[in-house]
Amino acid sequence: MVNEHICPCTKNCPLQRAMKSIGGRWKMSILCSLSNDGATRYNDIKRKMNGISNTMLAKSLKELEDDGLVKRTEYLEVPIRVEYEITDDVRSLIPILMELAVWGSNLKKILTYKMKGYIKYVKKPASRLTF
Repeated sequence: MVNEHICPCTKNCPLQRAMKSIGGRWKMSILCSLSNDGATRYNDIKRKMNGISNTMLAKSLKELEDDGLVKRTEYLEVPIRVEYEITDDVRSLIPILMELAVWGSNLKKILTYKMKGYIKYVKKPASRLTF
């Protein structure tokens, strides 16, 4: 029996599915804001996202809600109050995102050193993604 290597970039790739859910210009910022602040009203989220339009915020929140990453709670008051908060799925993602942030910070340092000419060659680790 031959071990079959399945490319992680196939149609059913779990990494692609994850990136579809949290990728995009605003989703990560929204998730970080909700993670730090807890349940938050729409206008409070909008104030924290410099440059986001109402249409894009509403679309991003709706996609995050559809993917089960954000919970929307509507309170029957006058006027109606709506709050958004992260789900347990996102809480389990926070340590992974923190590691990704460390990786991004290290990458920025390496790229800065390369641009300044301090580093001529960086050896890439020999690793593969397999699922």
